[in-house]
Amino acid sequence: MRLKRSDLVTVFLRKRIVGRDDELNETISYGDGQKLLMNVQPASGQVAAELYGDRLRYFVNAKYVGNAIKENCNELDGICLNAGPSDDPDYRIVSIYTYKDHLNLTLERIKQDG
Repeated sequence: MRLKRSDLVTVFLRKRIVGRDDELNETISYGDGQKLLMNVQPASGQVAAELYGDRLRYFVNAKYVGNAIKENCNELDGICLNAGPSDDPDYRIVSIYTYKDHLNLTLERIKQDG
């Protein structure tokens, strides 16, 4: 599968790091951003509407072609779609579908404090 170059958007993949604070509560931080080019589209369709309901507007589908993240990408890792590479991610990976030559990722917007 080849993606049209004019449809590609620069995003940054940030690996999720789970740590513990002084009281042994989980703390989530993110590693350095890895620059990727993806085709990103809003999630739509009857199946997506049944799965996500009213939250559908917070989901996008992304297609990625390449080998940079096939084995290093996990669900709940962060994606900086509308944020800079050093900012906290604004989306998290919900699901990854691996095909022969590309990945389909479903991303959910992360609620920001404030």
